[in-house]
Amino acid sequence: MSGRPEILFPLFAPLDSLAGIGPKTAQNFAPLGVETPRDLLFSLPYALVDRRRRDSIQGVDLPAVVTVEVTIGKHHPARNRGGAYRVHVSDAQTEFQLVFFHGRSRYLEAQLPEGARRLISGKLELFDGMAQMVHPDHMVPIDDADGIPAFEPVYHLTQGVTQKTMFKAVQSALTRLPDLHEWIDPGQKTQHSWPDWRDAIANAQSPQGVDTLRPDDPARARLAYDELFAHQLTLALARQNERKQRGISSVGNGSRQAKVLANLPYRPTSAQARAIDEISADLASPERMNRLLQGDVGSGKTLVAFMALLVAVEAGGQGVMMAPTEILARQHLEGLQPLANDAGVVLELLTGRDKGKDRKAKLAALAAGDIQILVGTHAVFQADVAFHDLRLAIVDEQHRFGVRQRMELAEKGKGADVLVMTATPIPRSLALAQYGDMDVSVLDEKPPGRKPIKTAVVATERMEEVVSHLRRAIDEGRQCYWVCPLVEESEVMDLVAAEERFKHLRAVLGDGVVGLVHGQMPPADKDAAMADFQSGKTKVLVATTVIEVGVNVPNATIMVIERAETFGLAQLHQLRGRVGRGDAQSTCLLMYQAPLSKTGRRRLEVLRESEDGFVISETDLQMRGAGDMIGTAQSGLPRFQIADLETQSDLMAVAQSDARTLLTQDPVLQTPRGQAARVLLWLMKQDQAIRLISVG
Repeated sequence: MSGRPEILFPLFAPLDSLAGIGPKTAQNFAPLGVETPRDLLFSLPYALVDRRRRDSIQGVDLPAVVTVEVTIGKHHPARNRGGAYRVHVSDAQTEFQLVFFHGRSRYLEAQLPEGARRLISGKLELFDGMAQMVHPDHMVPIDDADGIPAFEPVYHLTQGVTQKTMFKAVQSALTRLPDLHEWIDPGQKTQHSWPDWRDAIANAQSPQGVDTLRPDDPARARLAYDELFAHQLTLALARQNERKQRGISSVGNGSRQAKVLANLPYRPTSAQARAIDEISADLASPERMNRLLQGDVGSGKTLVAFMALLVAVEAGGQGVMMAPTEILARQHLEGLQPLANDAGVVLELLTGRDKGKDRKAKLAALAAGDIQILVGTHAVFQADVAFHDLRLAIVDEQHRFGVRQRMELAEKGKGADVLVMTATPIPRSLALAQYGDMDVSVLDEKPPGRKPIKTAVVATERMEEVVSHLRRAIDEGRQCYWVCPLVEESEVMDLVAAEERFKHLRAVLGDGVVGLVHGQMPPADKDAAMADFQSGKTKVLVATTVIEVGVNVPNATIMVIERAETFGLAQLHQLRGRVGRGDAQSTCLLMYQAPLSKTGRRRLEVLRESEDGFVISETDLQMRGAGDMIGTAQSGLPRFQIADLETQSDLMAVAQSDARTLLTQDPVLQTPRGQAARVLLWLMKQDQAIRLISVG
């Protein structure tokens, strides 16, 4: 599989090899991402112009686009410069005028000789009681009438590329369509009545009516599926490749787990029990685990993670749990310490702060196997950190942590299993698109005893009421987060907004009561401000969204979010989850700037009504679309040209199981269908997958 299959050469030729496209025009296509005939064929039209023929314009509701055969009548050149040149024409029943501004007589007399028959198509309007067509889109002799399609596709354009250029280029590219062998499972194809690939492209590029533009039109659905299937095949190959590297089988005896469970004040939820079983089965298998543990705020991921770490310890090995920041690492340590005491295991923390003798002692204990579970920041990656027998690495918060770091961590323990935890509930279709190479466990229940958070929506005008509410809460000994808005994506502006609010609250509530954290602060200052809030020294923490991830302050019971309408739903849900961690009733106030748009109001209401992150994220996806929703934090999302993750999420799930099934039956893609799938990977420019196959 060293190079591109020959059958695809015509599709990957330079654009100017197409009829009617010179080097200059070829350059104009670049901003559309179109560099080859293949790219043209995948640029589908988004609308249609109905150019079906009529006998006459009689009885048409104007204005409208009409296509009609006419006899050319008298020419009336413009009387003055810049005036209108008019040509009288008559169809089978009535007459109208063609109008040209700056029309040149010689050209128009040659194009439209009096008495000739022409097929005319364009927008017809009434002007002073007379039907007129200004600058027709098409005027052709009857012999050339086939050049005007009944439904003319409308394309996305860019500077220097007109609809006509685009249409001609696509028509020329269509003459190069090869016959490709089928890569879709035959049953799947029959069930959906999907056409062959070649017909699908041809039909999608020559739509025969408005219905054929819909995503569920068989030609479009098939092409969307091809795109998703190629993507899932890439992920499945990556998964297969990771699994080839032998893992270690770790089987626990349950003795330490039993001690922890005996001391828990409640029983694990069935979702927790299910996740623990799935992870234990992965740990026991000789293949390497690559699993995502997805759980909403407060769904009890910590317990599941700790139970997994105990399997590694019971099997005679070690486990490590990584956090993106020092604060979160310390928090994990605090959360796990009581459980470790119950289980009788040695738990230790390693961060960048460990220096000199302390660090040396920790490293020695780790290498000797005396530390059974290590909690740390990326300091764990440093070369001098060696484990005695690392079986399981748990990584917290996926998006701070690329695939490369996952690999490095697994390298520390030859074949160590990897579990990634994320608190961001992602709709299933996006989870499959982003983490399709991983197996996913979902925690979709809350442990008993967590009080619901009261959520209220208030207008910014009521700021003073909100502040006095705060003052009362502080007098009662409670704490509060105050999140400032993100201003037009500019960190400098965010900073100004946060500092203003900080000064205002400090003036009202008193010195030493209010702290401030924002993205521009040096990490040490940020940590100090967080630590003051965690210890209760400050009562109000004014922040930009840096507190999204993980900080645990059980005494904080109020969350105020300014300009809540400017945040994403999933983000608001994450922020709200920072309160409600203690025994007291918690409140979240969503402040908005009036007037709110209809969708703005709808989004804030979803939050007020639901505390289920998965419900909220599905709504977010429907309301904002995939690209917006994931935002910059999770830019791991692939860009699809035809497939639409919001409406075609079910196709994504089918594509994943289909890709995995194909690789199970044909791991090196050698069968006829496997060979066809290789061609698909080239066609869809899945370079990463192509490399994996070549190596494999």
